[in-house]
Amino acid sequence: MAEKYKKQDISRASRLSVAPMMDWTDRHCRYLHRLLSRETLLFTEMVTAPALVRGGAVHLLGYNPEEHPVALQLGGSDPQELAEAARLGAEAGYDQIDLNCGCPSDRVQSGTFGAVLMKSPDLVADCVAAMREAVDIEVTVKCRLGVDEQEPRDTLPAFLEKVSATGCRRVVIHARKAWLQGLSPKENRDIPPLDYDLVHQMKAAFPHLHVSLNGGVETLAEAEALLAAGLDGVMIGRAAYHRPWEILAGADERIYGRAAPVSDPEDIARAMLPYIERHLSDGGRLHQVTRHMLGLFAGRPGARGWRRVLSEQATRDGAGPEVVEAALERLTEAA
Repeated sequence: MAEKYKKQDISRASRLSVAPMMDWTDRHCRYLHRLLSRETLLFTEMVTAPALVRGGAVHLLGYNPEEHPVALQLGGSDPQELAEAARLGAEAGYDQIDLNCGCPSDRVQSGTFGAVLMKSPDLVADCVAAMREAVDIEVTVKCRLGVDEQEPRDTLPAFLEKVSATGCRRVVIHARKAWLQGLSPKENRDIPPLDYDLVHQMKAAFPHLHVSLNGGVETLAEAEALLAAGLDGVMIGRAAYHRPWEILAGADERIYGRAAPVSDPEDIARAMLPYIERHLSDGGRLHQVTRHMLGLFAGRPGARGWRRVLSEQATRDGAGPEVVEAALERLTEAA
């Protein structure tokens, strides 16, 4: 397993990160993203502390050593349970542990974690303090501006004050409120208005905090502008997933001042073939990997044919690397 990153290196890596997204940012997705960028901080899907501690589902902690730097996001609301889950994550080799205080889904609310925790800053502080006591790696918090009828300009500073008092030094703020009643999780990603100004104000009010902004960022140019305006980091979600080449392939050079690892998305597709073969030999199925590759050629000639071949053929029994080769041929034909 690769050596864990030092705290200062993780802080630098978090200048740009790919958001934790349920059902999307699994280990196969992260392997693909790491081929595109050596520097960007990657996140797991949210893993619940009860699943790890009570359910013994430690298989959820599996990842590829090549993914470093990689952060584990936890969901939960019991300080001791979260501390144990954090310890399991640290033992597994993760570089950072993040507490989810932003997910608005019904099943998360019923477990008293996610965005509903914005209403309980004292509990969040207890959770973060217990997690920090249990591990020697960075513990961070990802939150919303607020929830429901809260006035973010009042409640967000109070929330951050409680969190920072535990010794937590890095937060990611999704620059929207979450409405726990009346909006679906999907609607909560789009309908509540963005308030970037408030995030900038929080950075000014808490200069000792490393503040990253999440929500609505669609391009690397937007990320660069937010960093230049004084924020410490930018987290990109759906844009990085659906257009990974556009967002991640230029990140090392533009965000970190390092040489880009690859020069063409076809190189990435071919670099995935040995990984796919290993996955299949372990009993996996092709579409578990290729579903994350659909957007690799977004905006390029032949992208539709690439997606069609993968979508139609990767789910078939016995499908293997030859499906990816066939999809690449569609791109060659279009060119």
